[in-house]
Amino acid sequence: MNLNSLFLPASIPVLIGVLIYFIGFKWVFLTTVPLLIVWKRRRIFIILRTLPRDIRFVYRIGRIITRTKRHEKTNMNVVSIFRQKLALDPDRPIYLFGESVWTRQDVEEYSNRVANIFNETGFKKSDVIGLMMSNRPEFICTWLGLAKLGIVTALINTNLRGMSLKHCIKSAECKAIIFSDDMKDVVMEALEDIEKYQSGGTITDDKVKDFDNLLQQMSTDCPEPKDPIMYTDKLLYIFTSGTTGLPKAAILPHSRYILAAMATMSLMNVQQSDIIYNPLPLYHTAGGGLGAGPALLEGIKTVLRVKFSASSYITDCIKYKCTIGQYIGEMCRYMLAVAPKPTDTEHNLKFMIGNGLRPAIWGAFVRRFEIPCVTEVYGATEGNVNIANLDNKIGAVGCLPQFLPRSLFPMAIIRINPETDEPVRGPDGLCIRCEIDEPGMFVGLIKNNDPSRQFHGYVNKAETKKKVIQDVFKKGDSAFVSGDLMVMDELGYIYFKDRSGDTFRWKGENVATSEVEAVVATVAGLRDCTVYGVKVGDLDGKAGMAALVDPKEELNFEVFALALDKSLPPYARPIFLRILNSIELTGTFKMKKVTLQTQGFDPNEIKDKLYFRRGPTYVPLTPEVYSSILDGTVKI
Repeated sequence: MNLNSLFLPASIPVLIGVLIYFIGFKWVFLTTVPLLIVWKRRRIFIILRTLPRDIRFVYRIGRIITRTKRHEKTNMNVVSIFRQKLALDPDRPIYLFGESVWTRQDVEEYSNRVANIFNETGFKKSDVIGLMMSNRPEFICTWLGLAKLGIVTALINTNLRGMSLKHCIKSAECKAIIFSDDMKDVVMEALEDIEKYQSGGTITDDKVKDFDNLLQQMSTDCPEPKDPIMYTDKLLYIFTSGTTGLPKAAILPHSRYILAAMATMSLMNVQQSDIIYNPLPLYHTAGGGLGAGPALLEGIKTVLRVKFSASSYITDCIKYKCTIGQYIGEMCRYMLAVAPKPTDTEHNLKFMIGNGLRPAIWGAFVRRFEIPCVTEVYGATEGNVNIANLDNKIGAVGCLPQFLPRSLFPMAIIRINPETDEPVRGPDGLCIRCEIDEPGMFVGLIKNNDPSRQFHGYVNKAETKKKVIQDVFKKGDSAFVSGDLMVMDELGYIYFKDRSGDTFRWKGENVATSEVEAVVATVAGLRDCTVYGVKVGDLDGKAGMAALVDPKEELNFEVFALALDKSLPPYARPIFLRILNSIELTGTFKMKKVTLQTQGFDPNEIKDKLYFRRGPTYVPLTPEVYSSILDGTVKI
């Protein structure tokens, strides 16, 4: 241990005390303050430069905490908050869908009918019912009605099929499923021994109950729950996107849903006159919580759409006079790919809020559509690491205030072993915070008596355990591991680097797939693409491979290779290409790469066209070339 590191900090207060004793406080102040300013001038400059940003951030986070604490103290839940607001203004429109308008009273009556169906059927608090329905106001009303009895609703991704769907229903322990008619074939094919309720369409199976007919028979009065519903009770199960395997059911209690809705209200400073445009899937937190929650809990008028349309986004915002728009994943890139129109800037949008806007297209997106403010947020359904970029800093997902000591932050970027993703610990056995511009794992300290710091985990306890580390910054504490690699600059801005497990090592260097994907997509003309590492024989590390959507085979490989050379270092350039007709997306517009990565680059097994980087271009990867690569005849 360096003795100077211990002696110098300890000796400074002693030295100042001696000086004060002999020459007085005034002269010590006049001499030491200028010295400190010179000594810490860079740090002081950073604090002053970021102070307006940080004060605004702390103030808005404070508003979120204050609002949620108020509901916690009075043991309010989503149902009781909604009904409290209902009593004040029952005729207030809260959901717009196509040409239909849903008031609070409409939502109340529909949800009461739902509650009465399952109350009479004998369902009870903590039972789980699956909901697989395309976007519509009835989706929200259905789970709200179930919540009035304390029933937990498992929100099922409408893109799931076969084994994935079975897995979700089984892992959530659903006793029944409610589905819309457009999901009928999927549900009937995958699910057998479960009670089924179909909404809309024609019932063709006598084992399926007519949900709409049952609704008409029910009272619009709210049933009294047999057991009280608490602030901390489970409300929803929301499944992870499944980009790295089968989806996992994350637990979303009433407290967490309230927090999500209050986050939108406070971070965006939402007013009662605002109108939110929400084309996101309602089965995920971004659409169903951040997007739909303010309408339910605060009466903010919200536009819902069956599904996202790049060409209709701005048109819809103009039609409904929306002031706040939501985005997620690759939506903004799809909007940019649509041919420009004179109406692109004729909207009333003040803000757009979401996550996943790539830095490579951020500026172009803002310029084309003239969006005054883009609020990029970062968070996870099951996690407690939630930050936001409130000042339009391109590429940043949020910031940490610089006028506060790092020890006060409930989240941090910690050093990890790049090979194992395990935390690197110091001699004291505790985790080590990353330095400025050093990539590391983003973690959130767990504090069970604070709604914003709680970690509720998954239905599967073993999966929950995997996401928690112990003895982080002091013995006995614990933290949620986000699984995301982040980096913080000296101004406190935090940037997403990659998903842990996606980063691979090649030629002795770490390659962040998200950064390579951004470059590849840009130079390939905003095409869908995903990048991953593939094992090549006995070579160390993994070689980069890019899967690109190019069904018309329009890509000029020589131009493409040259553009990559100008934008990426040699070790990050994809060695192999796979040309696809389409890439499978999750419901949140994230690309699935696990299957592609598993298949590797073997032309004997893969039917898609494969290419190999040779010299200034890419050439077809034949079985002969493949064999030569594996035996080392062809060097890479």
